[in-house]
Amino acid sequence: MSTFGAVLAVTPQIDLPGGEQAVLIVLRWIHLVAGIIWVGLLYFFNLVNMPFLQELDAQQRGIVIPKLMPRAMWWFRWSSLVTVLAGFAYWNRIVAVDAQNAMAAGGTASAGRVIGSFVVIWTLAFAVEMGLLMSPAEVLRKGAVFGVIMAVVIVAAAYVFLALNEQGWESNRALAIGIGGGIGWFMMLNVWGIVWRMQKKIIRWTAESVAKGTAMPAEAAKVARLSFLSARLNFWLSFPMLFFMGAASHYIMFAAR
Repeated sequence: MSTFGAVLAVTPQIDLPGGEQAVLIVLRWIHLVAGIIWVGLLYFFNLVNMPFLQELDAQQRGIVIPKLMPRAMWWFRWSSLVTVLAGFAYWNRIVAVDAQNAMAAGGTASAGRVIGSFVVIWTLAFAVEMGLLMSPAEVLRKGAVFGVIMAVVIVAAAYVFLALNEQGWESNRALAIGIGGGIGWFMMLNVWGIVWRMQKKIIRWTAESVAKGTAMPAEAAKVARLSFLSARLNFWLSFPMLFFMGAASHYIMFAAR
């Protein structure tokens, strides 16, 4: 056998499927890349940036915030959206295949119920958080009180999702992602509905304060508090979110399949 023939004999045989498989792996790849950017920035904000900004005086913050935060928040909010949309599309296919398999075996299944309940339940969980943060009751924005209430809300949302959808035909992947991805859906709404809205104000007020030499508005402290609570909640929720996403294929909790 020639040297060329020997090389060919040991060359790995690679098959790159096309069609739907190609679309799904591209969706999953986009989901992972965007998710790394999103969660990486989330950890940067909570573990590095917040403590760093607290060490700066007003003049230094006036230099750092208008230059750093618009760029960081651009990547943060758009990576959150791409992560959730790509993951949601991929999960929809998982649920649809589960339903098709159940009906092919003579059972009954509704992919629409699973997907619809996911959107409603986790959006309602965000609405509860918004109600807490916008309430006139200051006690609801105390860290311990807010944290306990939101922990109950998230656990309740996961329980209701399972109670409605654990009918026997749903795979572990569908249900685990229904919780982990649901937390991700909630976190994405947090980014766009609270964190980014509050940060836009802080960035604008800080830039105006530097340019005009005026003091920050009295509302700034409350706005910063809302942004902090939402970002810190997302930080803690990222851990169960990542657990359930990993458990989808590697830790069977909800089904025998």
